[in-house]
Amino acid sequence: MSNKTGDAASDLSADLAALRADITRLSDTMTALMRSQADAAGAAVRGAVGEARDQLSQAAAQAQDSAFGAAADLERRIERNPLTAVLIAAGIGMALGMMSKSRG
Repeated sequence: MSNKTGDAASDLSADLAALRADITRLSDTMTALMRSQADAAGAAVRGAVGEARDQLSQAAAQAQDSAFGAAADLERRIERNPLTAVLIAAGIGMALGMMSKSRG
């Protein structure tokens, strides 16, 4: 009977050792998986930030081109109709002057 008990204890000890080894391997695998997922997420974020930066740069360039185009168009209109431009500027100046007097 003691032989059976010794065999059972030996089997239990071997099973526990195998279980510990399995848990260690599982832990290592989970660590590697988490590291891989974190690296992939970091790469995705870096890609999204780069893409957003490119789109913002393109939008800024388009806005700048549009502003330059509007300024050039305004300059051409002033050159074609200088009297109108002077009258508009005078009207805006008078309106601003009247608004500043009412506050003071």
